Amino acid sequence: MRLARSRAAGWGVAVGIGTGCDCERVDMPLARDLLHPSLEEEKKKHKKKRLVQSPNSYFMDVKCPGCYKITTVFSHAQTVVLCVGCSTVLCQPTGGKARLTEGCSFRRKQH
Repeated sequence: MRLARSRAAGWGVAVGIGTGCDCERVDMPLARDLLHPSLEEEKKKHKKKRLVQSPNSYFMDVKCPGCYKITTVFSHAQTVVLCVGCSTVLCQPTGGKARLTEGCSFRRKQH
C-alpha cells in the first residue's frame, strides 16, 4: 500500500494496490430478495423509498348512513366533511388519515 497526498487537507490517504490476501471470493446469498419485495414490506416503507414510488393517500366514495348520498372524500382530509344532503359528519381529521364516522360505508376509488 502506498500513501497519496490529498490536495485539500494535506492528509495522507491510503491507496490500495493489492490486499495481499490470496483468498477465493465467496458469494453469499441475500437474506431477502431486493428486486421482488413482498407487498407487506412495500407497505411498511416510506412512500419515496419504495421500489416504485407510490402515494399513501387515495380518494374514496363515502355513503351517508342517513340519506344514502355518496360523497367523494380524500383519505387524509384535514377538515370535517359533511354530507351534502343531511349535513351529518362523514369523517373527522386526525394527525394522518381521516377517521370515518361509525355507520359510514366507503369504497376506494380507482384512478
